[in-house]
Amino acid sequence: MSQRNGSKHVSEHPDPQILRGSDGDILLDIRTHTECKVWRNPLNLFRGAEYNRYTWVTGREPLTYYDMNLSAQDHQTFFTCDSDHLRPADAIMQKAWRERNPQARISAAHESLELEDCATASILLAEEEATTIVEAEKLFKQALKAGEGCFRCSQQLQHHGAQYEAQHRRDTNVLVYIKRRLAMCSRKLGRTREAVKMLRDLMKEFPLLSMFNIHENLLESLLELQNYADVQAVLAKYDDISLPKSATICYTAALLKARAVSDKFSPEAASRRGLSTAEMNAVEAIHRAVEFNPHVPKYLLEMKSLILPPEHILKRGDSEAIAYAFFHLQHWKRVEGALNLLHCTWEGTFRMIPYPLEKGHLFYPYPICTETADRELLPTVFHEVSVYPKKELPFFILFTAGLCSFTAMLALLTHQFPELMGVFAKAFLSTLFAPLNFIMEKVESILPSSLWHQLTRI
Repeated sequence: MSQRNGSKHVSEHPDPQILRGSDGDILLDIRTHTECKVWRNPLNLFRGAEYNRYTWVTGREPLTYYDMNLSAQDHQTFFTCDSDHLRPADAIMQKAWRERNPQARISAAHESLELEDCATASILLAEEEATTIVEAEKLFKQALKAGEGCFRCSQQLQHHGAQYEAQHRRDTNVLVYIKRRLAMCSRKLGRTREAVKMLRDLMKEFPLLSMFNIHENLLESLLELQNYADVQAVLAKYDDISLPKSATICYTAALLKARAVSDKFSPEAASRRGLSTAEMNAVEAIHRAVEFNPHVPKYLLEMKSLILPPEHILKRGDSEAIAYAFFHLQHWKRVEGALNLLHCTWEGTFRMIPYPLEKGHLFYPYPICTETADRELLPTVFHEVSVYPKKELPFFILFTAGLCSFTAMLALLTHQFPELMGVFAKAFLSTLFAPLNFIMEKVESILPSSLWHQLTRI
């Protein structure tokens, strides 16, 4: 889910502590944070075929209740409308999307399909009941057939009133969702070229629905094909240099520039001769990406273990870093030397960022609320949430500052209380040299007086 330009109207919501815009975006969670927006993960996994399989194997829950609650609200926003009560199957699904129990949702979907071919019922079964991607794809194809029929009907009636317009908007959301998930099924099943074609056709058919961030799915599939020229073309359209939209865009741009120099890059050679123009461009792209999301490099460099990405992410937060690295680590490994270049240069970003951290260097400041929101989105039971790296000062600077402060304090006290400080100085020096005097006395008692006399003369 994406942020739209312009004002947003807050609508009523099942959870009164979460405010949503009329377009379905989550504006804020009143309980914890008021600045950070939560976005739908463009590459979120299938709950039945992937998340649940992880739970069966490990016994761990990869999704938090907060994350799943946001998904339920997304489904109600995109897959229901006020006219659902006119069709029995849609009325059942309207209740199913509000149901918290997974088995109750699945039973309701089967009940809806017994009445008629219902696209949203097939979507629910594909997402939650199917245990493999092949089963999910079969159900999405079934949903596509029903969804296209509903879309054509509502398209003809959309101008007959607000009710028909709302129904057409819902049918459009359903159709786009189905086609996108089918493309993701093709990508997961190894039919990457087919997935790229489906995504391109979808973006061409619905060019105004940029809120779904379909271009991020396209970028990942093109990188898998190593079609870097097309990746660059997509970036040219969606990458705003002054206001980057996501870690995927920032780090993909950095990867392409690193690819031009990384195979021959050597930190030793670069320190001797300096950076070339291409190397400087690559380093600047990495710095830009790291400033946008500083949590990503540790996952790409495998300094921190990955977990399954959540269904929602926070831009510039740990959740977005996990989602990006989970799908794009393989693409960085495929480019020779790219991870080595990242390893050599990413930490230099923090030396460039002004202090305090509230100031930005390349673009808007890093938000201070990400840690709180990420703790709600990520399973903190077995994952340590990454926080913004602290800007540490070198030890020499800290030591010098401390020494200067101590000297200034002594000078001030000596000026104010000269006699008292003289007494303290004598006591301090006598205490300091007491061990040395003790050793000298022992040496004098052990060595013969003649030998000691000769040594003192030397």
